[in-house]
Amino acid sequence: MFKPFAATLTRPWRAEYLAPLLALTFVVFFNLPFWQSMHEITAADPAGAWQTLLLAFLLVTAFFTLVLQLLLWPWLFRPLVALLFVGAAGAQYFMRQYGVLIDANMIQNVFQTDPAEVRDLMTGKMAAALLLLGVLPAVLLFRLPVAFRSPLRELGVRLLAIVVSAVVLVGVALAGYQDLSSLMRNHRQLRFELVPLNFIQGTRSYLKQHFATPTVIEPIGLDARQHMAGTANGKKNVLVLVVGETARADRFSLGGYARPTNPELAKLGDLAYFRNVWSCGTETAVSLPCMFSGMGRDEYDATQARSQQNLLDVLQHAKLDVQWVNNNSGCKGVCVRLPVDDRSKWQDARWCESGECYDEVMLESLAARLSAFKGDGVLVLHQKGSHGPAYYKRYPAAFETFQPVCRTSELQKCDEASIGNAYDNTIRYTDHFLAQAIRQLAAAQDVNTALVYVSDHGESLGEGNLYLHGTPYALAPDAQKHVPMLAWLSPGFQQASGVSTACLQGKTGEQLSHDNLFHSVLGLMGVSTSLYQAPLDIGASCRQGGRRG
Repeated sequence: MFKPFAATLTRPWRAEYLAPLLALTFVVFFNLPFWQSMHEITAADPAGAWQTLLLAFLLVTAFFTLVLQLLLWPWLFRPLVALLFVGAAGAQYFMRQYGVLIDANMIQNVFQTDPAEVRDLMTGKMAAALLLLGVLPAVLLFRLPVAFRSPLRELGVRLLAIVVSAVVLVGVALAGYQDLSSLMRNHRQLRFELVPLNFIQGTRSYLKQHFATPTVIEPIGLDARQHMAGTANGKKNVLVLVVGETARADRFSLGGYARPTNPELAKLGDLAYFRNVWSCGTETAVSLPCMFSGMGRDEYDATQARSQQNLLDVLQHAKLDVQWVNNNSGCKGVCVRLPVDDRSKWQDARWCESGECYDEVMLESLAARLSAFKGDGVLVLHQKGSHGPAYYKRYPAAFETFQPVCRTSELQKCDEASIGNAYDNTIRYTDHFLAQAIRQLAAAQDVNTALVYVSDHGESLGEGNLYLHGTPYALAPDAQKHVPMLAWLSPGFQQASGVSTACLQGKTGEQLSHDNLFHSVLGLMGVSTSLYQAPLDIGASCRQGGRRG
């Protein structure tokens, strides 16, 4: 039974014949999500579906064959194709498991994943997929004998094979141009599903962007000066800016969600919850730098953002005390010029277990930290929040309000109800965390305090077989882009800033975005600079006469 297979492994192969075999391997075994999407798209036209699918199959196979004909040279092709096998196995696993699309931002997420996130994602199913579709084919490839001719003869034969492959590719492309070009234009997600092109192109774009960062950081906002717009009362003014993680606006009961996910914040009452806020990106690596850059989503450029200072630097130019407390995987370069208190690896048994800490660890000694501020300032708290897929690890047992919950990172093993329960518990815990922070701020006697909370992006919870986040923005569902945002101001801070909570409550239905954060923080802290844009400051019209940049 195994003799034919064994003979295949021992019989020397010619490279020009191996190329189409490897191409078929990638097309058939590593592109199940791509062909599933193609089938769903073409199902609307059963009569022409088989023709479109056949043309797509021939076109992709011919293209892969041509590329492999160019690559199959001694000492090069085995390690290269082995890497492609492992990468393709990983890409297909995540696409099938979570419904994600692979682009440069998703590759960035891979490079910036911390060990805790790797542990959450690494499951037996993932290990099996990498082993069976990645490592095993790579081992077989290294054992497969390939016969190469003398250099000149091999070059001649290979050039002929390349020409033949190119002719076939052009022929198929011309035959199917009208149907396939329209299909690709109308269904842009297909380009992010085609393995291994998706992760090769994504990696190339990410590395090009990453290494394009100049060594000199351009300063911005050097003209920043602070003068609080309201009436001084002799106290320091400190704004606590909470950057949320993976929170969906439609799961906040403050915004109308039927479940009581925000009971503690609702009892506080004296805050403004903004119901119509949209993120800059669908992953932290985009949204976090974008919201602090001041560029706005339409003009945001990651390379430029890394090449210049951001909101936190501008605040420091205005002589404000700026600090960052972290319980996440990192600040994506935003906080590199700040004092950072990383609480994510604390060993405090009250807040931490299994190498991770709950967000309340950032509130430890908050009162003492506020008192220690040298003057007016901004304190950023970066949450772990609702980061998936291990939602059940993001909150203490006391906050498991909604049951039963999904207790695995393999979300497809759970029904949507149990996934939603676990996720809603993370929102319930964020409610507690924010309410606790506000209660501590309200109790501060020697500081005028305020809190602004906004999530970096949302999350998909299995709707349409899509999980997690990071879908290209133009294709992403609202669940990944519509985010919660709220503001609480102590009476003293309202007096000092000239912005009342009542006025902010009148703006809670306005369409806002991460674009507003940069200018709203400047406004609340009374910072004037040429960078300031009053139309993007949520509180500008609340101050008597607005404010001048």
